[in-house]
This record gives sequence, C-alpha cells and structure tokens, in this order.
Amino acid sequence: MTIKKASIADLELVVPLFDAYRVFYKQPSDEESARNFLKERFSKNETAIFIALENQEPIGFTQLYKTFSSVSLQPSYILNDLFISPNHRKKGVGEALLNQAKLHCQELGFKGLALETAVDNPAQKLYERLDWKNDTDYIHYFWRNSKT
Repeated sequence: MTIKKASIADLELVVPLFDAYRVFYKQPSDEESARNFLKERFSKNETAIFIALENQEPIGFTQLYKTFSSVSLQPSYILNDLFISPNHRKKGVGEALLNQAKLHCQELGFKGLALETAVDNPAQKLYERLDWKNDTDYIHYFWRNSKT
C-alpha cells in the first residue's frame, strides 16, 4: 500500500471513493456532482486529499480543509472525510491515512487536526490509539440554514 497526496491530476482516482463515502452517509450516488465538487476544491486550493493505493488501485482517502484559530493565531486542519473501501477495512489503511494527515500537518507547522464523528462510530478506538483526544472542554454547536 502507498499513500500519496492527490492533485487535480488524480481526480478520477478520488471520485469513486468520494462518491462511495457520500453514499455511506445516505446520499444518492452522483459521481458527476462529486467530480465537480472536488475539481472546484482542487482548483481553489481548498483541500488536501491523501489517497491510499494498493497495486495502483484507490482503496481509501482522507480530505482535510484548512481553518484558523484566532486565539492561538495558527492554522489547523479539519479532517472532514475518511473513507476506506469495505473490502480493505481493518487492514491498517485508515491508520496509514490518519498518520499521513498528522505528518502533513507537522510538516506545515499547523497547530493540529480536528475531526468530529458519530458517538457510535467504532473508529473512535483507532483515533484514541493514535493519540487523538476527545475534547471535553468545548461543546460543538451547528446552525443549519433552513433555506438551503
């Protein structure tokens, strides 16, 4: 298995995984919309995507979005997406992608990585094993725009 930072040239490798990720979260399959979304993120330099390959076949990815802390005056990443093809789960792919995201963050001198997950997501054990900490100091709120 190899992990590489994806570029717009890798779009067609990422699209099927990204679409499968969205389907996993109960969205209808729509590779064309997925392609357009990712193409725009790449063209605006709004994403860092790492893709796991086995024999040149894409088997997983993670997507990071940059954000900033006004308090610490530092950039950080939101690890927004992590998906492993079902037949490649429990083989270390997720761990490799998470470690690559951490390394990328360190190389850039960013403050850290944030992620949120469902309370029943079994991946929590993996996050904790890789030194991610459950933030008990803050409560997460979200306002949903009812006009979209």
